[in-house]
Amino acid sequence: MERFAGEGFLDNGTARLHNRVEFARSSAASWKDRTVVSRPAGRSLRGVPPNPRPASGSEAVGLLGTSSGASRPHGPGAGTSGEELRTSTDPGIRDASGRLDELSKRIIEQLQQDGRRSYAAIARAVGLSEAATRMRVQRLLEEGIVQVVAVTRAEAVGFRRQAMLGVRVEGDIRSVARELATVPEAEYVVVCAGQYDLLVELICEDDEHLLRVIDNGVRSIPGVHSTETFVYLRLEKENYQWGTR
Repeated sequence: MERFAGEGFLDNGTARLHNRVEFARSSAASWKDRTVVSRPAGRSLRGVPPNPRPASGSEAVGLLGTSSGASRPHGPGAGTSGEELRTSTDPGIRDASGRLDELSKRIIEQLQQDGRRSYAAIARAVGLSEAATRMRVQRLLEEGIVQVVAVTRAEAVGFRRQAMLGVRVEGDIRSVARELATVPEAEYVVVCAGQYDLLVELICEDDEHLLRVIDNGVRSIPGVHSTETFVYLRLEKENYQWGTR
């Protein structure tokens, strides 16, 4: 006869049966413990997502690396991140020759008409899905082909004196151009041919402000030989809707 813990004296057959049952129970409990420890957060044992529940922390990461609970911004200027684009199907914005393709040009024309136009509206106009349109706009922004900004009338926001400055340079024209580009009032700097080496558009509050910028901000730059100022009297036309070619 064998003694089984807590059961009194049992015959050999009954004791062996109890031992097998207890071994099976302990093995199942041990396997369950190991399985629970090794289970990834938010996954079932077979890799199938469990019943839906609110996600948090690392479990809230979506397929493209963004939080599944975060709201997605709409419209150009705030949209898909560069990382998301690289992990998504990217149709590209250029044709085989490296030039902008026709769809990209049509998207640009839509933004020239209204920089606040929604992705959905642009998508309908050009015949793409909203997701494809969003990716193309983001690529255009990242490559510096377009900028989505608020264009204001200078005089309406306190800048009542505007002027174009013709600059003659001695020495390295490009280095002088880079210095002029750091002047806050210089809205436009271009290297040109003709009697001037550079053209600089200045946006100032008044005549005194313009004089300070010319004396302290432009003529003090090494390499500037002379300047000629063309004061704007009236703005007749300013248009950014020139389309694409």
